Amino acid sequence: KNPASGKPYSLRYIGSMVGDIHRTLLYGGIFGYPADKKNPNGKLRLLYECAPMGFIMEQAGGLASTGTERILDVKPEKVHQRLPTFLGSKLDVELLESYYKKL
Repeated sequence: KNPASGKPYSLRYIGSMVGDIHRTLLYGGIFGYPADKKNPNGKLRLLYECAPMGFIMEQAGGLASTGTERILDVKPEKVHQRLPTFLGSKLDVELLESYYKKL
């Protein structure tokens, strides 16, 4: 359940990062694109997907995280560097980060 509203979480996937982030900004929640076995560094690119959307999310009062650190603090090492990405409300992203710390 969402700690702020008490409503149960639901899953929505539009398939377009911009559309998904827009929905998250309007209705709350979290956008997640984690790393997996096939893409251990994540799939979204830091310089032109993660950082721009992370900046917008943080300006709106949310957080942008890799699960372990703030996306906007990541120093690019390559032009096409990829990251796991979580964007959303401050409360939801902090909760997700607390789960990553337990891993």
